[in-house]
Amino acid sequence: MLPFPAETSRKLKFDFINEIKNKLLEKYDKDIEAISIYGSVAQGKEGPYSDIELHIISRDGVNIPTYELILHPFKLEISTKQKSEWFHQASVVDDGWALRAGSFVHITPLYDPNGVFSKAKEIALSVSDERFRGVIAEFMIWEPYETMGKIRNAKASNNLSYLPRAVFDLTWQTAKLIGLMNKQYYSSRAVTLEESIEKPIKPKGYVELATKVISGELADKEELYLLCENLWCGLNSLLEDLRIEYRSDVLDL
Repeated sequence: MLPFPAETSRKLKFDFINEIKNKLLEKYDKDIEAISIYGSVAQGKEGPYSDIELHIISRDGVNIPTYELILHPFKLEISTKQKSEWFHQASVVDDGWALRAGSFVHITPLYDPNGVFSKAKEIALSVSDERFRGVIAEFMIWEPYETMGKIRNAKASNNLSYLPRAVFDLTWQTAKLIGLMNKQYYSSRAVTLEESIEKPIKPKGYVELATKVISGELADKEELYLLCENLWCGLNSLLEDLRIEYRSDVLDL
């Protein structure tokens, strides 16, 4: 077995993190507004092979290079943003909000004299309901509706070999919608499906299909097709209950 990726303890990770922090502050001094850890290490959920992820926030007008590299035994990613750009990104709501918002919330500050990270967290969690509703309607058009059309095409042409991939796509897209509907983010991509089935607002048929994806039980393609149709009915029924309309009655050009 190759010696990389390499196993490192939490203590070794933090020793390396503090070394990086001190080097950055020594080099950029007051050009740096804040430094933090994010990802699994910040949440205390990292494994022995997890990488290290750092946010570096600079003063407006100051560009600090981003880095993603392997320095044995560590994999390091340094994300850099200017302060105004960081606040803007915290305010963005799109179909990936439930996957991305945690990077503004699950943070361990290493250097933040002016409270940059707490302000960004407040921005990320104070988005209006109307913005969420608009994104849900928009995303339904872009992805789930199109995916369901492909699933029905596969059924009509008896090309069911596509279904396992389509099932994953539809389940993942619905998980993103569930995050938006609940205005709740996921702790990581790795546990998104598991966390999504526990959310209070979710369409009928979702748990059954997501459970198949989680367990890898994708062999019975006729069953998968019926589960997709069941979820599609449940998803549209839920949107109707939430009074979110994504289909148009007129073509207004």
